[in-house]
Parts: sequence; C-alpha cells; structure tokens
Amino acid sequence: MNKLHQLRQTITDQGLAVAYISDPMTIKYLTGFYSDPVERVLALLVFADHDPFLFAPALEVEAIKQSGWAYPVYGYLDHEQPYQMIADQVKRRVADPQNWGAELGFLTVARLRALQENFPHAKFDFDLTPTIEQMRLLKDDQEIATLKEAGKWADFALEVGFKAVHPGVSEQAVAAELEYALKQHGIMNMSFDTLIQAGAHAAEPHGATSNRLIKEGDLVLFDLGTVYDGYISDVSRTVAVGEITKQQQEIYQVCLEAQLTAQAAAKPGMTAAELDAIARQVIEKAGYGEYFIHRLGHGMGMSEHEFPSIMEGNDLQLQPGMCFSIEPGIYMPGIAGVRIEDCVHITPTGCEPFTHTTKALQTL
Repeated sequence: MNKLHQLRQTITDQGLAVAYISDPMTIKYLTGFYSDPVERVLALLVFADHDPFLFAPALEVEAIKQSGWAYPVYGYLDHEQPYQMIADQVKRRVADPQNWGAELGFLTVARLRALQENFPHAKFDFDLTPTIEQMRLLKDDQEIATLKEAGKWADFALEVGFKAVHPGVSEQAVAAELEYALKQHGIMNMSFDTLIQAGAHAAEPHGATSNRLIKEGDLVLFDLGTVYDGYISDVSRTVAVGEITKQQQEIYQVCLEAQLTAQAAAKPGMTAAELDAIARQVIEKAGYGEYFIHRLGHGMGMSEHEFPSIMEGNDLQLQPGMCFSIEPGIYMPGIAGVRIEDCVHITPTGCEPFTHTTKALQTL
C-alpha cells in the first residue's frame, strides 16, 4: 500500500472530505518532492474520492513535475492570493467540504484562518499529525538501506573530524574541516548544525560550536549527521585530547556502559520507557543521575527528531522497523560533558546501529 493510499484510507475511515498537508517534510514523504517554501505556500491536498494535487509557488512547479509527481500541480505568483486559488481547486472537486484534516501542530493560526475564510462552514478539527507519525514510524527495507548509507558518511565525518583535533585548533575549524571533506564527496547537507564542544563547553547539551580553542586535557564532544537521498544520520562520540583526569575517565566509562547496555537490550516488545530506564539506572547507580538531563533518544528517518521519544512515561512497544537514537549523556557544569550515541533500527531479534565508529575512549 503506497503512502498516499494509506493517507486516503485514513481520510475515508474518518469521514473527512479533504486533508491539507503543509509540513514540507511530510510532503516529501508522501510525494518525493521537497522544498522549503519559507514564507510562501506549499501544500498537498488529498481527497477521499479524487486525485490529490500539489499547490506551490510558481517557481517550484517545473521542479515538481520533474520529480515524478504524477498528479496535478498548480502554481501561484507572489502577487496572487494563494488560499483563494487553493479554494477554487478544492471546490472543483468537492463543492462544500465540511470536515478537514490537517497537521494542526504545524499549521499556523494565520494560515488556518485563511482556510476558514474560504470555507466558513468547514471544521478543521481532525489532527493528522498522529496519522503521519504512525506512517513514518516503521521504515521499510529501502528506507533502512538509505539510512545505513547516511550512517556510513557520518562515520567518515567523525574520522575526518578526529584527525583535525589538536591543542590550539578551534571547535569551528574542526567542524569546517569535516564538512568540507563531506562536500568533496558530494554530501552537501548536514542533518543539523554540526556540534563540536570541548572541555566545560560540552556540558551545555544544546550549546553551539564556538571559536573556543581545544586544549590539552579536554574531552571533545562530536554530534553530527549527514543527509543522504533525503534520509539522515545522527551520531555522537566523545574523545580525549591528551591526558584527562580520573573524574573525566569515570564520567566517560559510566556513559559508555549506559549506552552499550541500552543498545544491547533494545528489542521488539519492550517499551520505550523500559529502554530509557535501562540506561538511566546505570548512570543513577554510579551517582551521576542528576547530570543526565534529557530523554534517552528520539525517532529519526527523514528528520533528525521524529516520533517516538525514548523516554520515561512512553509505553509504546518497540517494533521491527522503528529507528531511533540511543544517546545517554552526562553533563557536569564547569567540568565536562560526555554523550555517546548511535541511531539504530529494531530488528526481529534486537537492534542494529547505523554508525560503527568505535565507542572505546580514543585519546587524540
């Protein structure tokens, strides 16, 4: 069953007249075409009993046609009224659609009001976000193969990045070198901004790569990912520069044990919460529980943060085809930060990682 047909089945089952899809990543998942329209309107309209259509800025129309999209596409110029034009096309198919589905977590208030002005009697109550999340949750063999290729390039990036690390070089310089090497091999986009953090700076889990100079005795945290054929990788490793303290060594080994224990335990039938607890208990037992301040992992695929969250309170059972990160971290302000991460896919008997760079502590 293809993806659009799955969505159409939901529309039929829920008694909806039309689905309005506006998240560019969802549009790519359903159509194969991706573009970030920025302030312009890009939308996919799907019906129970009519062919879908794409609505896009005029400058995107030819690219959509060349992408293999087999259904109508309509473009608009910047001075035109996009929602009036969308309404005209919808009403040619369904004269007075009453019940709509939309990604309510993505649709802005302003754009919802624009739709409501053109369909004053319609209800936009049905949230399609959970439907899309469930569709994207289980990856097929082709998706898994693409994610493995993305993982290979993440391993390559780490290899280049490790070689670039030495006392006196900046975090930014290391990031630039590994990204340049990727571009030389045709990997043009990262999954997210490459994160290189050294020493106490690594204790900020969502800090940014800075001009801080790496020095002897630092632990250096790498968090990066590549995009390959629309799918992403995401990996974290932490390496040492020269001799580090016993406390830094202990933090690293505790984090490593937590990651390895959780990855070895991940299998179908257990819940996301149970997997999170396995890693968390290792860190808590060692006395560092207060420094593990985020969930164990997140779903991944076409985006770096997808459904589900591997965290306390999530009783979702793991199934073959689910893909997510396993990334415990210990962040001690003013001292050091360590995170070790592989993204994995659940198999019938356990899990397999997409990245394979050693997790043993490397001293550079």
